[in-house]
Amino acid sequence: MNVSGARLLFVLPLLLGGGAFNAAHADDYSSMLAYLTHSRIDGSVLNGSSGAIALNVAAGDQNQQANLRVLAAGDTAAAYIRAHQQQRDNRTEAPAVAHASIGGGALGRVSGLVSINQASGTANAQLNTASVVLAPPGIREASSNQWFADVCACTQQAASVVPGSPESRPRTRSAAVEGDALRGAQGIVQLNQIAGSHNLTANHLSIDLGVTPR
Repeated sequence: MNVSGARLLFVLPLLLGGGAFNAAHADDYSSMLAYLTHSRIDGSVLNGSSGAIALNVAAGDQNQQANLRVLAAGDTAAAYIRAHQQQRDNRTEAPAVAHASIGGGALGRVSGLVSINQASGTANAQLNTASVVLAPPGIREASSNQWFADVCACTQQAASVVPGSPESRPRTRSAAVEGDALRGAQGIVQLNQIAGSHNLTANHLSIDLGVTPR
């Protein structure tokens, strides 16, 4: 019994000491969740890739991202894209820190159609659309304003910041494409990059090649 008691007394201080150590060195809540506010694409990801590339990367809460493509070929070919991104009744607190970056040789020497959405923050919406039509040459009438309205007018948000959030605290925002990223890229590159909250960004591309499909 004396031996067991000695072992018990020996273990308890270790447990108590470990708890004190952890408490003293524990990160605060913001530091623990730092990974939710830092979005980075690097490490030579997709380097040398080709074709149709779609990439969505987000850090944070309630972010919406989409890459939409359509290809139409034929004597009476037509392409149409309609996107609807919506948020309702969301309550959130904007983060004090938001960083979005691309570096490390990422996406170097890519070729083709490359669509990238990158966000860091809260309640952001990003959209890339691309349509390509292969049809015999002829007379066509299309309104660029109508195209833009069809695709973009349905992108909307209705999120609110939590009342009482510490808006006066220091905030940092940064979005960057470093010099070694996307180097040597060829073709079409669509990039939406956001660091912040409640932002809307979109890229729309429409091509009518006017050639006879084989």
